[in-house]
Amino acid sequence: MRGGPVVGILLAAGDATRFGADKLAAPLADGTPLGIAALRNLIAAVDAVVAVVRPADVAAAAALAAQGARVTACPDATAGMGASLAWGVRAAPAASGWVIALADMPWVRSQTIAAIVAELRAGAPIAAPECRGRRGHPVGFAASYYPQLSALSGDEGAKRLLAGHSVALVATDDEGVLRDVDTRADLAL
Repeated sequence: MRGGPVVGILLAAGDATRFGADKLAAPLADGTPLGIAALRNLIAAVDAVVAVVRPADVAAAAALAAQGARVTACPDATAGMGASLAWGVRAAPAASGWVIALADMPWVRSQTIAAIVAELRAGAPIAAPECRGRRGHPVGFAASYYPQLSALSGDEGAKRLLAGHSVALVATDDEGVLRDVDTRADLAL
């Protein structure tokens, strides 16, 4: 892996239709907003974070920037996760790799993210956590994947890219890699 920063891309541009409100501002049990918790866990393990938000989401942009993220508004956020992911990667083209994290996954431990970063630094082209036999998030990509990542569109994200390439799986007992928040009920589990 070439020198340079490993940048976390926090995808925070979803519309939260199933949640029915500003999901990223929803408080966790300790009162921390869900999106801020996800950012704090990511920022502790990478060299820098680019948070991707919707253009009109001024509140989320301000909150994430106040916590140390470089915030960028994706003009095509309504097109889906692929468009937001590509936008975020294009915002950090000089990175030696990216860790793609989801803002609605606040329980992923910083240590787990650091293990993904370590795999990238050790030369893995793609790295992801595995818990209980299931691949989880976040997923790390080496700089060699810039052309494919920056060209993503639609709502699929990097799923097709993952299916066609070898992924270094990092074994973990961190169940946060499998747990996201889609509805209010997901906060109570």
